[in-house]
Amino acid sequence: MKNIKFLFLGIFFAIVLSKTQAISWYRFYEMFKFQSFHMYGIIGGAVLISMIFMQLFKKGIIKDNNGNKIVPKQKKKGFIHTVLGGTLFGLGWGISGACAAPIFVILGFKLMPALILLVGAILGAFFYGLLSKKLPN
Repeated sequence: MKNIKFLFLGIFFAIVLSKTQAISWYRFYEMFKFQSFHMYGIIGGAVLISMIFMQLFKKGIIKDNNGNKIVPKQKKKGFIHTVLGGTLFGLGWGISGACAAPIFVILGFKLMPALILLVGAILGAFFYGLLSKKLPN
């Protein structure tokens, strides 16, 4: 019962994703063809909210469940790693027509496409786990 707030936060997040059409393949298609500002507005809003929360974490205003200060880890990988990782993520996003975040929301609307996405995400995470020790840090 201690973590019930996270269940409600997840439900709220799913509602927001579906109502803003952030799970729509067509919205991603429009974004990648630069035909609509819709998804750029959603992503920009998410970045802005994340920046605000990161500052609240750093100042110790928001704490974890035990009352401890949340200290974000800063791990510098370098420009090439960032570009390579972003390119791979973007290719997967463009090919599948879905970001990783709303897979479970899509599961509630379209069973088979979401199952394919979920299996692909799990396989990707599995292979990354196998290769992560061999990749340059």
